[in-house]
Amino acid sequence: MNRREFLKVIGFFTMAKRLKVERREAPKLLEPIGVSPDGKSFQMRQSGKHFVPWGFNYDHDENGRLIEDFWETEWSKVEEDFQEMKALGANVVRIHLQFGKFMNGLDKPNRKALDRLRKLVELAERLKVYLDITGLGCYRKDEVPSWYDNLSDEDRWKAQEVFWEAVASVCADSPAVFCYNLMNEPLVPGEEEKRSDWLGSPFEGMHWTQYIALTTRGRKRAEIARDWIRYLLTAIRRHDEHHLVTVGLVSWSLEGPGRHGFTSGFEPKQVSEDLDFVSVHIYPEEGKVDEALETLKGFSVGKPILVEEVFPLRCSVKELEEFIERSKGIAAGWLGFYWGKTPDECLKGGSIRDQLMFEWLELFQRKYRQGITSSNSSRS
Repeated sequence: MNRREFLKVIGFFTMAKRLKVERREAPKLLEPIGVSPDGKSFQMRQSGKHFVPWGFNYDHDENGRLIEDFWETEWSKVEEDFQEMKALGANVVRIHLQFGKFMNGLDKPNRKALDRLRKLVELAERLKVYLDITGLGCYRKDEVPSWYDNLSDEDRWKAQEVFWEAVASVCADSPAVFCYNLMNEPLVPGEEEKRSDWLGSPFEGMHWTQYIALTTRGRKRAEIARDWIRYLLTAIRRHDEHHLVTVGLVSWSLEGPGRHGFTSGFEPKQVSEDLDFVSVHIYPEEGKVDEALETLKGFSVGKPILVEEVFPLRCSVKELEEFIERSKGIAAGWLGFYWGKTPDECLKGGSIRDQLMFEWLELFQRKYRQGITSSNSSRS
């Protein structure tokens, strides 16, 4: 072997060793998430490793701004907040997309907003966090397009179909998408009700609930809910056959007396057939942890349950921790809230709201350190 051949061989082995080291040190890529074979929890599709969603709703920042209010001009703020949520232990962040920001007309998606969504998905990929993408938001009534409110039920569904087709086409290939949530807290009107407004009652100026029809026209409420789910699911599946799909349900969706004697019309036993998992929003009340757990059990329909919203809004942080601990084995994951302030910033803030958020974030970190996302954390 001459010197040139010798150096060539040495160079080959050096390169091979370097590539081996690079492969070993390369950051682990996100795996797409699916439902476990027993239908009770989530797992990574490729490795089969158990996955417990533990994260935040990023519905607004510390100034009450929705993400679309500042993600064009203050992208560094978005990056900073996502990095903070990751550092706190979050593996899922739920984002809320406003219909009016993503649609310029009945069949005209806003390409600029979709490009920004793509950038957010890429950020999630880099940080290795998953996104719960909740759509069709109409949280601020004055920002809902008048043309959208004036549509018939059928045409409104068509506009929603275009929205979800556009979002799915952007997100289909990303492993950072945990799920698509069709709408936050949808409602079906009562069988004798004829509405003129699509939005439910406001909470702190925001309309978190939304009707999918103005009147039942003699149809069963659950039938309308099922038809709506299937209609939008079909739109998503035209572009994305893999990512999970759910709907964020209010706790008073169960049959029987709901809030003020009214239920949402999305009774889980009747509407969950086409969903990959059930999402429920539960805020335990003071002294009523047992009651909150019984409500949670009512959403057990043979599919994983994600407590997609939970927070010490009506109970103490200690009671919320009790609820989370005792809901293991029923729930497959939990998402709280993050509003743009770290625990240190909340502690320095001084307001009652800051103190509450500080206590919640301390609980969030403690449960993470205790291993709530470990392989057996949500199994009975």
